Amino acid sequence: MAKPSPNIVVFFTDQQRWDTVGAYGNPLGLTPNLDRFARRGTLFEHAFTCQPVCGPARSAVQTGLYPTTTGCFRNGVPLPASATTLADRLKAVGYRTGYIGKWHLAGQEPVPSEQRGGYAYWLAANALEFTSDAYDTVVYDQASEAVHLPGYRVDALTDAAIRYIADNTDHPFLLFLSFLEPHHQNHRDDYPAPDVYRDTYHGRWMPPDLAALGGSAAQQLGGYYGMVKRLDEAFGRVLDALESLRMAEDTIVLYTCDHGNHFKTRNGEYKRSCHESSIRIPMVMGGGPFRSGGTRQELVSLIDVAPTLFDAAGLGVPEGLQGRSLVPLVERSVQDWANEVLIQISESQVGRALRTPRWKYSVSAPGQDGYRVMFAEEYVEEFLYDLQADPYELTNLAGLASHADLAARLRQRLVAKMREAGEPAAEIRPHPPREGGQRRVRPEELP
Repeated sequence: MAKPSPNIVVFFTDQQRWDTVGAYGNPLGLTPNLDRFARRGTLFEHAFTCQPVCGPARSAVQTGLYPTTTGCFRNGVPLPASATTLADRLKAVGYRTGYIGKWHLAGQEPVPSEQRGGYAYWLAANALEFTSDAYDTVVYDQASEAVHLPGYRVDALTDAAIRYIADNTDHPFLLFLSFLEPHHQNHRDDYPAPDVYRDTYHGRWMPPDLAALGGSAAQQLGGYYGMVKRLDEAFGRVLDALESLRMAEDTIVLYTCDHGNHFKTRNGEYKRSCHESSIRIPMVMGGGPFRSGGTRQELVSLIDVAPTLFDAAGLGVPEGLQGRSLVPLVERSVQDWANEVLIQISESQVGRALRTPRWKYSVSAPGQDGYRVMFAEEYVEEFLYDLQADPYELTNLAGLASHADLAARLRQRLVAKMREAGEPAAEIRPHPPREGGQRRVRPEELP
């Protein structure tokens, strides 16, 4: 068959804060390959997950649907067999499809073929954090046989990805390369960097929210940075492979992540909160319409990944998807971009949040179990942050009389966004009044 263009490579990391990347302001030089790629491609300055936990975020990326639409609202819920994925749609138009790394959308290990989201080539584990360690990478092949890959885990998966790319030079392909790093190693709750970087980044630059709030960052941030450094080296190797195989011009590459990491500052673990440290992620695209796209300031979401890739591949945006294609943003052909994103929060709570360019507004359902309940009939305001004055979210304005009108307006917008996502009607109660010295928000400051 004639080879359509482009190939698609998704380089997907796990639990990576946006501010680990030089292009987003990190001063440690951790990501020279991604920074260079961003200069030549398109960087989305304000990109967010739609659900700050592994499985739900991945379900949104694969389907273009909110986790509450597919039912994958928490970890441990398999992707429904009825769901149509990236692989399904691209395979239908002649693409080969390959998945390497962490899946987290199945009900068992190894992942049975019917729970692999339509990917034809398979070298993965559902919960890579439990089947492997930093220097002991174990995944499963298409026959569900365990495969031990040599090297540090990032390198082992990257080697497999380069082999896949080299084996498909004559045919269009989708490769979804999904790392565990820089997620913690669960069984000992640490961040095992490559041995060469083990002590390189301890005591170096710390983001202001972590410096103010503490958590586990002093102990764990150095290892975390070392993992990011090796991810960037792996990303450079993938780009080099495409260049050497003369495939760079015909390949769209996306670098992004499932959620961030607040290092136990906002709750008892690392994510599952409305804060920027949980929900803001890196997102950089190159190739195709994203070549020389510059930096886009609009707010975008993981829910937009699937429609964007379909659009960039020339398929248009299939009906029924809940995200938006980012191609018109890059091509500057859209004038009315709705500049806000919805975040659904599970497990730690039944929560919802609205992020606008200036404001963060978050609610939770009192007394509801976030592992059992997907929706609630009633929520209560929990957080309101002015991200212009307080970018690290250290002062909660919810319940202050000075911001009551603003909260009411954001309340309406959040309810509308929830309905747009297909959620049942719900009521949001205001935060109980609190005293405070904040000045009243002027009308022109409202979102």
